[in-house]
Amino acid sequence: MNQTKYIFVTGGVTSSLGKGIIAASLAKLLQARGYRTTIQKFDPYINVDPGTLNPYEHGECYVTDDGAETDLDLGHYERFLNVPTSQANNVTTGRVYLSVIEKERRGEFLGKTVQVVPHITNEIKERMQLLGNSGDFDIVITEIGGTVGDIESLPYIESVRQLVWELGESNGIVIHLTLVPYLAAAGELKTKPTQHSVKTLMESGIKADILVCRTEHEISDELRQKLALFCNVKREAVIQSIDASTIYEVPNLMLEEGLDVVALKKLNLPKKASPDLKNWNVFLHRLKNPKHTVNIGLIGKYVELQDSYKSILEAFIHAGAANETKVNVVSVHSEYIDADNIADKMHDLDGILVAPGFGERGIEGKIEAVRYARENNLPFFGICLGMQMAVIEYSRNVLGHKDANSTEMNQGTSHAVIDLMEEQKNITDKGGTMRLGAWKCDIKPNTLAASIYGKTSILERHRHRYEYNSDYAAALEKAGLISSGINPETNLVEIVEIASHPFFIGVQYHPEYKSTVANPHPLFVSFVGATVKAKKK
Repeated sequence: MNQTKYIFVTGGVTSSLGKGIIAASLAKLLQARGYRTTIQKFDPYINVDPGTLNPYEHGECYVTDDGAETDLDLGHYERFLNVPTSQANNVTTGRVYLSVIEKERRGEFLGKTVQVVPHITNEIKERMQLLGNSGDFDIVITEIGGTVGDIESLPYIESVRQLVWELGESNGIVIHLTLVPYLAAAGELKTKPTQHSVKTLMESGIKADILVCRTEHEISDELRQKLALFCNVKREAVIQSIDASTIYEVPNLMLEEGLDVVALKKLNLPKKASPDLKNWNVFLHRLKNPKHTVNIGLIGKYVELQDSYKSILEAFIHAGAANETKVNVVSVHSEYIDADNIADKMHDLDGILVAPGFGERGIEGKIEAVRYARENNLPFFGICLGMQMAVIEYSRNVLGHKDANSTEMNQGTSHAVIDLMEEQKNITDKGGTMRLGAWKCDIKPNTLAASIYGKTSILERHRHRYEYNSDYAAALEKAGLISSGINPETNLVEIVEIASHPFFIGVQYHPEYKSTVANPHPLFVSFVGATVKAKKK
């Protein structure tokens, strides 16, 4: 069996330089050359997973097929590579320590003093090689979260140092991503922060093999030469990563810079064929040359932070390109919506998506938005909590149950149309205890859902605790809110729709997690199509 090769991506100077996008772009190029590639992310925080984090802290929580709550960078990996990730692709410090402490409690260390080196680092190295040892991949790219020099990322950096040494010559390389800032007052780009960052890495015993320099201005040959000399890398290994109009341009930019070629050379691997990016570039062309424009309202309560709805925004990009339509996503904060201002807020929108979320803040605004869309034939798409809001709105305003609600918002409601399942009622721990991961859904024939999916059985990813209360299904169906998708094992309602409306659908799962460049999600594609149609009318 061939030795799996490893690429480690570290970051310096500042966070948010786009390690995830660089890792995903390199993986895309290697995949397009015919290498089986995967990416994993190691996060230095002590939460066991990001599932308990507020979206304002860390952006959205991404969910894999196997039900792991993970970092949003895994979403980029899937969108770029079109290959599903799993629990093994995301590891946090919390998970590492939890595992080591549990082993210590079981007595597995035979009375030894348990320490960061070697016990924590061994655990990290083991997890770094899990995917590589599976035999499914030729190249594993590992992104190390945080910034070099941070206290919390030191154990990861030390693990990388050990592993590169253990793997031996040309089996493991390090790509260091840094910032080359432009000082307006001096009118020039500065290399000093990068030099410091590389030096900090060297102090931990790691020599960067490739330098990727994030910049807002072109880096001159002279500057590249200087960076190569002072940072101890080959001239060809100084890669410029300039701001792009869309993240989906970055693979092409990295191809021009030769990132994949340098990486393969350092790993002693053949170039194989030149990367086949034909379909990728068809997508890019459609993205950049839209024939229509629509305004879609994103009704949510975390709208101040873009990353809170990362996968939804990306799914709109994929669906927009599929429809040759530019989708302007207009953020509407649900906390500030009421019956008096709803018409003003919806006035210029061609459709609305009511977003997922937790807790009672901003709920009444979401319900008001659903009512407006239903009564005014505005294309409506509800996801997770958004679907539950549609059920509550219909129960209140069509069935006449004025206090209909979810027990998440009002424990004492006399019409709990959304409620906890029995098995959720006694749960005290919040982390990792929701309905998570891929669940089956059977779709009723001759429904909007059936026409969108073109099949009767689907698998979609979940992340929620409360469910549609089936006791109300018959009455709601009779009044026109059709349950068009049902989970076969639990009989829980997964999809609701209104047949008499031009486009009104709510889903209990998160379709945005499965949308990729190669496979835009059919629900998003149909919804964008419906908004284009509505706008023409």
